[in-house]
Order: sequence, then C-alpha cells, then structure tokens
Amino acid sequence: MTLNPLMSQIIQIALQEDLGQGDLTTNLVVPHNLTARAKVLARKPLVLSGTLVFETVMRQVDPQIECRILFPDGSKLARGDMAIILEGPARSILAGERVALNFLMCLSGVATLTSAYVEAIGPDGPQLLDTRKTSPGLRGLVKTAVRHGGGKNHRSGLFDGILIKDNHVLAAGGVAQALALAKAKAPVGQKIEIEVETLAETLEALRGGADIILLDNMSPTELKKAVALAEEFFAPNPRAVILEASGGIDFESLSTYRDTGVDYISLGAITHSAPAADLALDFEPNAFGTDRSR
Repeated sequence: MTLNPLMSQIIQIALQEDLGQGDLTTNLVVPHNLTARAKVLARKPLVLSGTLVFETVMRQVDPQIECRILFPDGSKLARGDMAIILEGPARSILAGERVALNFLMCLSGVATLTSAYVEAIGPDGPQLLDTRKTSPGLRGLVKTAVRHGGGKNHRSGLFDGILIKDNHVLAAGGVAQALALAKAKAPVGQKIEIEVETLAETLEALRGGADIILLDNMSPTELKKAVALAEEFFAPNPRAVILEASGGIDFESLSTYRDTGVDYISLGAITHSAPAADLALDFEPNAFGTDRSR
C-alpha cells in the first residue's frame, strides 16, 4: 500500500504546521551529530493502524531515519507492547515525533473503537459500516483504520455511491419521486440506497424498487417492524433488499439494535468521536550513537 499524493501533501502541511522554521528546543539541546534508537510503545490495549503514514512522516523529515514496524496494522496490542523501532539522527526523530504520533494515535483510535463495536455486535449480528463523518482530508486513512478494526466501509464520497437522503427526498417531492428519478438516470448496475424515517416511507421505498433502505433514527421496535414489512413484501421469496440502521445508536444501546434483523448498522461515532489511542515514543537511554559533545 502506498499513500496517495493528497496524503503526502497533508503530511507536508502537518510538518510545516509543527516545525515552522525549525525545532528551537531540539536545536539548542541535542547535538547535531547524535544518533539514537527510539521505540513506540502502546500505553494501553489498542488496535494498531497508521504505521505506513507514521513511517512516511519520519522519512519526509529525514530519509536517514529507519523504521522497523513490529506489528502489521490491524494487530491487537497489549499495554507495553512495542509497535515500532526507529533509528537515525536524534534531531530528526524528535522533529517528526509529534506529527507521526498524531496520525498513529488518531488512526489506531479509530481502529480500536471500531473493534470494540464489532466485538459487541458479535459474529452473528449485523455488519458494522462507517460514514462520511471524518476529519477533512483524512477520509482514506480513517476508512482504512475502520477496516483494520474489523468494520466495513460505506461509500467513500459523493462520487461512488447513490444515497438519497432526507434533503434529496424533500427536493424531489417525496420518496417515490426521488427513487424514480435516480433509477431513470443511474449508471447500469449502480445500486440505489434511500434514507427513510417511518414505516410508511419504508413501504414506499420497497414499492419504488430501492436496493438498500437506510432506516434512520428508528427505535429497535420500529426496526423490527420494518424488517417484517420487507419480509412480507417479498414473500414467499427471500427478502431482496438490504436494510441498514443508523442514528441514535451508541455503545450502550447497541445490544438492543443488534437483534432487530437489519443487515448493517452504520455509525458516525467510530470515525468522528474515536478517542486517540495511547502511544508514546521514547529514546532508548543506552543507544545513542555518538558522544554528547557539540
């Protein structure tokens, strides 16, 4: 896997934001010819994600920095596990430390929270989807972190999937009208998803031939009724529509949504509210490569 040009630009911006004209403290305190070995440690249990961007940050700061990734992304780390070993100029490692860790902590946080939700849903429950509620510019990395945590990606942006939301429905004049317009002009083979908020709208979406119905802000009881409605609509054949639940679902209420019969649960929280994972970069005290004279 390689980072796209946009991510390389974002890394450059992040480094410029942090370094500016240079690291004042390090340049005063750390000898210019000092080499060092450092380790990145998990301070709490986590699911690792973002090692490629971590290494890319360090290499952009100084190509002499060598990063050894000890665990692949998606690995579950225990408290105290060493994730990465770095060797190179001490000044350069310190210059890239915060930016590299910020990316690694953010992405590992997303993977860790996603993993917790996936485990809570269990192997027999709905699949967990992400949303477009991501930090600007980081969507590709964040959605990769969701996969590292065991979740699945919804559409990447407005360009790669049709999702008729409430404002689209209002602008088109209703559920049936919005579906008819989309079906008339959609590329061949493109699935059409529509968001509904009531059982009446659910039936309208079924009659309109939606491929996927997003059941928004429905209670578990309403979701069960929507699933039953869809089963009845297609009976005696198997249900030929995908049902997705979203809105009002959090970790505490997850168990009440898990057994409603929907195929997917989509959550914005795993990408917009994941706490940063606790990782730290520390020099190894006996691994400096020169004396400290300047």
